[in-house]
Amino acid sequence: MIDIQWFMAYLALGAVVGFFAGLLGVGGGGIMVPALTAMFAAQGLPFEHLVHVSLATSMAAIVVTSASSLRAHQKHGAIQWPIVKSITPGILLGTFGAAMLAAYIPSLPLAIFFVVFMAYVSVQMWLNVKPKPSRQLPSPLGLSGVGLVIGGVSALVAIGGGSLSVPFMTWCNVKIQQAIATSAAIGLPIAIAGTIGYLVSGMGVEGLPKYTFGFIYLPAAASIALVSVFTAPLGAKLAHQLPVATLKKVFAVLLIGLSLKMLHTILTR
Repeated sequence: MIDIQWFMAYLALGAVVGFFAGLLGVGGGGIMVPALTAMFAAQGLPFEHLVHVSLATSMAAIVVTSASSLRAHQKHGAIQWPIVKSITPGILLGTFGAAMLAAYIPSLPLAIFFVVFMAYVSVQMWLNVKPKPSRQLPSPLGLSGVGLVIGGVSALVAIGGGSLSVPFMTWCNVKIQQAIATSAAIGLPIAIAGTIGYLVSGMGVEGLPKYTFGFIYLPAAASIALVSVFTAPLGAKLAHQLPVATLKKVFAVLLIGLSLKMLHTILTR
């Protein structure tokens, strides 16, 4: 049986992840991966699988929140489906391939890559960097190539890809509201392909805890997904009442702090 304190911790993490996703429009991987790494380390998960299980579990939890986000944006009719159609083949290949590759990368390099990427996201968020529209969207083949890169990076840091796809589309003269909505649609194939990749790559790996499917720890993934769906709308509602610009800076500091804590957890094991 799962210790009730850990079950409650997963539910609390899901509440926080969903709230910030709704409030700031950011994926939960930046919070989930470091938090789960610390939790799994405290539960005695083998060091060599620590980051892999955290990434995989986060990616699986994102499937539900991505589907919910896509549905919400579709109601407003802002999703640019031609972009989604062209970029998805590359997204699927890049995300699945990187999730399979991750099984062969040790925990420390994975953790370092995660921290470096989160530092980039944090700086982008703190400075409120918005690329100037200076070019047009590439051809469908070019978009698929971009999707390959976005998917690959997303799988290695367990995010829905928004921190990469939104700036890219904005740079290509897509209106910001449409870029955010389209990014939400792109997030679903990223989450599904990443989840399947980590599921397959973790099959047959020894030393994983009970209730693990591939690299995915099902109790944590299900608990986080369940609660985040309810707290995301609350965050979205408060987005119009709270100082979001200030909160983004606070969140950026939180991301850096959590990422460094994760690296410390890995280095001291």
